[in-house]
Amino acid sequence: MKKRSIPPMLSDLVQMTLISFEGVLFDQSGACPHCGGNLSGYDAKKKQFAIVMENGQKRAVNVLVKRFLCHRCGKVSLADQPFYPDTRIGSPVVDLCVTLSETMPYSRVSSCLAEMGIVVDRWSVRNYGQNNNRIVPAVDMFGVRVPLSIVSLSTLAAGMTEGGHRDIRELLAACSLPSGNKQLP
Repeated sequence: MKKRSIPPMLSDLVQMTLISFEGVLFDQSGACPHCGGNLSGYDAKKKQFAIVMENGQKRAVNVLVKRFLCHRCGKVSLADQPFYPDTRIGSPVVDLCVTLSETMPYSRVSSCLAEMGIVVDRWSVRNYGQNNNRIVPAVDMFGVRVPLSIVSLSTLAAGMTEGGHRDIRELLAACSLPSGNKQLP
């Protein structure tokens, strides 16, 4: 069986999409998820969204997630964010791992991601693939199944200017995440 090569256009699209998240502040939240009380800003925590390869060097793409303190119960909660519960990388990267692992072995998925310039080891790919309990909508692009979250986010990223305003609700909707995805680190 011949090893499938990732088209450069797809690699560029995925990298551009992930890099567009660099420095985005997720700072929106409703009421306290524990008791429904009023929240006030506490601080912001830097979270690693993805690791990409640029010029042969690994580069972490980080986002900021605001933390809130509840006046009623005193618990700290996170703003709406593009991470699945119990994952350490952004939901679009997890979606990519899950989608690709539907059609190839985990080690091959890790190699395909490396061809796209995304660093995820095969054991993490395996964990995301095996612990997936949701259906990740995907489409075929350039002969590769790509999650719709990547496609939707690439459309948003392509329309943005450098340092332009990002609508957090649009980003979360493109990730197919509900606004109530608040998990503590």
